[in-house]
Amino acid sequence: MFDIPEELKKLPDKPGVYLMHDKNDAIIYVGKAISLKNRVRQYFQSSRNKTAKIEKMVSLIDHFEYIITDSELEALVLECNLIKEHRPKYNTMLTDDKSYPYIKVTLGEQFPRVLFSRQMKKDKSKYFGPYTSSEAVRETIELLTKLYKIRSCSRVLPRDIGKGRPCLNYHIKRCLAPCQGNISEEEYKKNIDEVLRFLNGDYSKILKMLEDTMYEAAQELDFEKAAEYRELLKSVQQIAQKQKITHADGEDQDIIAMAKEREDAVIQVFFVRGGRMIGREHFYMKIPAEDDNGKILNSFVKQFYAGTPYIPKELMLQEEVEDAQLLETWLSDKKGRKVYVRVPQKGAKEKLVELAAKNAKMVLEQDAQRIKREEGRTIGAVKEIASWLGLEKIERMEAYDISNTSGYQSVGSMVVFEKGKPQRSDYRKFKLKTVIGPDDYASMREVLTRRFTHGQEEAKDLEERGLAKEMGSFTKFPDLIMMDGGKGQVNIALEVLEQLGLHIPVCGMVKDDHHRTRGLYFQNEEIPIDIHSEGFHLITRIQDEAHRFAIEFHRSLRGKNQVHSVLDDIEGIGPARRKALMKHYRGIEQIKNATEEELMQVPGMNRQAAGSVYRFFHS
Repeated sequence: MFDIPEELKKLPDKPGVYLMHDKNDAIIYVGKAISLKNRVRQYFQSSRNKTAKIEKMVSLIDHFEYIITDSELEALVLECNLIKEHRPKYNTMLTDDKSYPYIKVTLGEQFPRVLFSRQMKKDKSKYFGPYTSSEAVRETIELLTKLYKIRSCSRVLPRDIGKGRPCLNYHIKRCLAPCQGNISEEEYKKNIDEVLRFLNGDYSKILKMLEDTMYEAAQELDFEKAAEYRELLKSVQQIAQKQKITHADGEDQDIIAMAKEREDAVIQVFFVRGGRMIGREHFYMKIPAEDDNGKILNSFVKQFYAGTPYIPKELMLQEEVEDAQLLETWLSDKKGRKVYVRVPQKGAKEKLVELAAKNAKMVLEQDAQRIKREEGRTIGAVKEIASWLGLEKIERMEAYDISNTSGYQSVGSMVVFEKGKPQRSDYRKFKLKTVIGPDDYASMREVLTRRFTHGQEEAKDLEERGLAKEMGSFTKFPDLIMMDGGKGQVNIALEVLEQLGLHIPVCGMVKDDHHRTRGLYFQNEEIPIDIHSEGFHLITRIQDEAHRFAIEFHRSLRGKNQVHSVLDDIEGIGPARRKALMKHYRGIEQIKNATEEELMQVPGMNRQAAGSVYRFFHS
């Protein structure tokens, strides 16, 4: 039993982070403090200054824990990480999780390339961005390839010079083929310097060159070449126009402002790089109605810059924030040079913040209904499904499907939906190892067994390495498993879970004679559902997605002619040995149950090949 008054006496007078838990052990709030002793005690003291949100949260606290840090700055970093990991109910939460594209110039290579990148790493490359449009980044890279004939291949140069023939880009005059030694490193570097000048916003030289070349070609009556350079000239002009000048000091800045209405807020960010506004983006936040603008901006800055790889020199905010000085120290440490958090009061910068605020207000007004509809399609739909099944809460759902051609080339798919949205990074594919023939029940048993066994083994490995709180690719288990079928498929899943000692609700998505979803099979009964509800639409999306993912995987394998037999996936087993194994044994099950010594009796098999077969089925 956690005795709150007694535990309050034990709090240290040191900086750190505190985590409030409810009776179900869920983390409902994370905060930081200069003095844990003073800050945490305030929650449990009677005070007229408590907001309704804090009063409600305190009423739900069952117990708390805390982590001591050496400084308030360390506490800030830890607070950001914990909020991002646990997403507590009573913290002001950022609902978007976006990554932005960069243009990467690989200056660490002797013959650099210009690449699209989603991450900014600490390497010898030079990064430009972030940009808000992936399409614009790809168009710019394509244009630079046409203009400066930069290589895009992954060959290691100069090591691979002369090895193999030049690629198609050389033949269509988009690459100078340094892989063939056609251009020296010095000459190639001149082109890269022009690329860097272009990406830094200096278009004057390339515009003049293109214009001169276009006119020269026209005078020589080479109209095809003139037309080509005319199109290139248009492309450069379009990119130049997109880079709107905001001010002349040439600094990198993020301009941040907001608008709010009740429990919804929109944060607008203008990205200014090298004195040019390269784009803008907006973010939605769920907020307590009584939070002021400063608190909301403070929460946004901490969450957004905890995850983004690039930090500009200046953050221009709409209003003062509580942790401004602390944020400057934290951001400066992350960037490796001084970062300023400012609230401009006059001039062009103040006008730009005002413009960002107007944009945020416009987005909020325009998207109010869209936000409600989107929540209905996702979170609202999940709540409907939970109510039909009598479950308290569902966040993560997993659905499975099997695809084959008359039982051959069988594959399984796992799709994941979190809060009603597909979590594609968690999707998984399975090549069936032990099932021959069109046996969907056996195939599903194998897929589920492999998925959850792998998850348990991964969790055990992380625990043994002292990383129990880390999350591997398979260790995150669902709140609900959705099977494409009725009683038979559900019972298979329940048998697998029972064998593994797991307790996860399982329901079947039952279809009618026309192959349309009609209800859910749960706890030995079929539950009818409203076919006009958002919950029903979400179920059909999950079914369709599981089926699509399985079919695409199956087609890709079939198209590449990679899955004729599970034996093809075993190292050292070619057509001759595969044929010998199938001739010697009646099926895969017998091969699976054979010992290494027995496998060596098959004509053409040696100890190494027999060991490969045995390990494939038993590891």
